[in-house]
Amino acid sequence: MSEIAIELCRVSKNYKLYEKPSDRVKEVFSLTGKKYSREKCVLDNLSLQIEKGDVVGIVGTNGAGKSTLLKIITGVLTPTSGKLEVNGKVAALLELGTGFNPEFTGIKNIFLNGTMMGFSREEMEDKLDEIIQFADIGDFIYQPVKTYSSGMFARLAFAVAINVDPEILIVDEALSVGDLRFQMKCMDKMKQMMDQGITVLFVSHDINAIRRLCTKTVWLRDGKIQTYGETNYVCDQYLDFLKVGDEYERDIVEVETGNEVEFKKFREGKQDSVAEIIGIRILNRQGKNVEEFDIFDPVRIEIVYDVYDENIEIPVLGVALKRIDETYICGVNTMLDEIKIPWKHGRNYFQLFYSEGIRVLGGKYYFDVALFDKTASVPIHYWAKIKEFCVTAKYIGEGICIIPHEWRRKIE
Repeated sequence: MSEIAIELCRVSKNYKLYEKPSDRVKEVFSLTGKKYSREKCVLDNLSLQIEKGDVVGIVGTNGAGKSTLLKIITGVLTPTSGKLEVNGKVAALLELGTGFNPEFTGIKNIFLNGTMMGFSREEMEDKLDEIIQFADIGDFIYQPVKTYSSGMFARLAFAVAINVDPEILIVDEALSVGDLRFQMKCMDKMKQMMDQGITVLFVSHDINAIRRLCTKTVWLRDGKIQTYGETNYVCDQYLDFLKVGDEYERDIVEVETGNEVEFKKFREGKQDSVAEIIGIRILNRQGKNVEEFDIFDPVRIEIVYDVYDENIEIPVLGVALKRIDETYICGVNTMLDEIKIPWKHGRNYFQLFYSEGIRVLGGKYYFDVALFDKTASVPIHYWAKIKEFCVTAKYIGEGICIIPHEWRRKIE
């Protein structure tokens, strides 16, 4: 028996866009085959495997292709090219009202949805009481759906989807509608289904909800899979992208080409500078160079600098930690900490220890490093964005950093 619930192989979806409605007719009846449309690629060559029992979040900006992907998986849309295999009964909550006839009552729509999913009327009658009880919309269940509020739509749609024993549940932002108690009931039911091994695809703009519920996450960007993997790692990358936009990839290139671990030799006879920062290394507990580490991993920052003029009184070394969107997290320097740094002609080394880890939440960060005069006001050499690195963290808090803390009962 296959352990793959959903598999997409090179799936693409294109739409034809027309300047005006008449162009569609002209293209259909054109004797010369003239095109009056241009193609818009919404999904571009997607390949993806989702295993049974996985709870997969899907994130991306508006227009990234999230809803289109779900509609293809549920069979609402057919792909332009590529192959799709779905192993299991699918229940989906897409746009509110999808699969509902507004003229039918709630009861009739329950049977209609059941028929669409392959259930007989007798099977749906066995499930009817449970669905009605979960929806909890009172006598409105006997009224036409067109009279429902958006909250009632959500209640009925979710009640049907989860009470037909699906093997794959697909949810697209539908839980954001409805009252607080109903949302709590829905989340509780979804957690039960996840614990029972139901495969779940969950689309949401609420990144914290994705972190709480999903074991894996897909980041869709412009119709392509940017990243697929462990949820916190993917969400950190996606949030970094939201912070800096188009700078996201350019920054990575700059760091990869601009920070060599093997530093150049000391340049004898350099007269036009007092001192020069050569680079830094981030070292783990074992002394190995790292560019990615856990929030609690002890690390030390080794700063390498060349001194050409020894006649500087009490030089200062400063290190600033910044987030990829240039948010200033923390800056320290040897003047504030009353530390004296080596200052001999030639190559010098000094280290900054983070013995309890860099307690920032997961994502990309970088260091600025500078040498100053004794007042820490006049820069001798300032190197901005000298080293970019990635902090990985479980979903253990929100904001910018984790402050060491503990919870206690009130002490009288």
